[in-house]
Amino acid sequence: MLTIGKRDASGKAAKEADHQPRVAVGEEGGVLGCAFSGIWTTSTVALIDAEMRKIEQRKGFQTLALDLSHIEKIDTAGAWLIDRLVSVFEKKGVEIKMQGQSDVASILLGAVGEAVRREPESGRIRRPNIILRGLEAVGRRVYEMRDDFLASMNILGATIGGAQMKLGRGHAINPAAIFNQIDRMGVGAIPVVVLMSAIVGAIVAQQGAYQLNYFGANIFVVDLVGVLILRELGVLMTAIMIAGRSGSAITAEIGSMKMREEVDALKVIGLNPIGVLVFPRLVALVIALPCLTIIANFAALGGGIIAAWLYSGIAPSAFIDRLRGAIDISTIFAGLIKAPFMAMIIGTIASVEGMKVGGSAESLGLHVTASVVKSIFVVIILDGLFAIFYASIEF
Repeated sequence: MLTIGKRDASGKAAKEADHQPRVAVGEEGGVLGCAFSGIWTTSTVALIDAEMRKIEQRKGFQTLALDLSHIEKIDTAGAWLIDRLVSVFEKKGVEIKMQGQSDVASILLGAVGEAVRREPESGRIRRPNIILRGLEAVGRRVYEMRDDFLASMNILGATIGGAQMKLGRGHAINPAAIFNQIDRMGVGAIPVVVLMSAIVGAIVAQQGAYQLNYFGANIFVVDLVGVLILRELGVLMTAIMIAGRSGSAITAEIGSMKMREEVDALKVIGLNPIGVLVFPRLVALVIALPCLTIIANFAALGGGIIAAWLYSGIAPSAFIDRLRGAIDISTIFAGLIKAPFMAMIIGTIASVEGMKVGGSAESLGLHVTASVVKSIFVVIILDGLFAIFYASIEF
């Protein structure tokens, strides 16, 4: 039994030796010939690496002829070793002739050569100049704006379409979800909206009284506060606060559900994620923001009344009497008309950013930040467009 075991071991060793990678080298008439044989794989190429490096150092010939017909097996490690030999002599200006390679060897040599030559020789990637980088950034932002617009229209259309389908098929829209969101986004925001609006109204009245005092026109502080708050600042400040408070919450909620694959679970059980997640929040915002705007207007006028009383000596009764003549119904509605549009923008952008969240906490933070910034930016742009429109129709 011992003798048989020795014979088996020696036979196995002889068999492994037969399959080791080998290279036969011969030179004649300015041509260096290399015939490869054996198995050229990850586990065997280390045996031939030193010999290949010796061949790479040879000089005095114009053509390198490679014969790969006797290679039994080759992988990317063997292909890289042969490609390294070819690259060395190509840089020296030696003509390369290759023959006998199999289909697998040809594919591997081509792939390895392409991957190796794709790497920059200097190790550093040369960046374009600042003008090209600026133009590239502008182009990327334009495409991002286009994608965000299309995604917003998709969510808005799916929300409206889903509501129509529910009403048409007799499926009642869940009012509990809507009222819950109104409570969170509207009622919960009343304290901060009242506080901020009162402070802004008081600041506007104080600064207006300080400047108008030079002209003896303190009474016009009432006109300034009334028109500015009711037409512009009331709805704009409220929308900005809601974008920072509720818009970020919508993005974080939908984004965290996207991270935990709860959105995919809704699709699996046959529910429309936009109808379930976006519709109640969008409806709640459209209802809550005009109501909060009215509250903000009253709070800002209250702050203006107190500031005018303290700085200009205008009594609250005189302030209210002057306010009746300074504003009319169009002044009030000029601000309130903007509120539903701003609510739609805030809810849509927040939902789009929430649906774009990936699987990491970093992605969630980036999209929450993007949601707030984009919402505030678009709300201010919309306010400017409304101002231009009102001026054109003399409203």
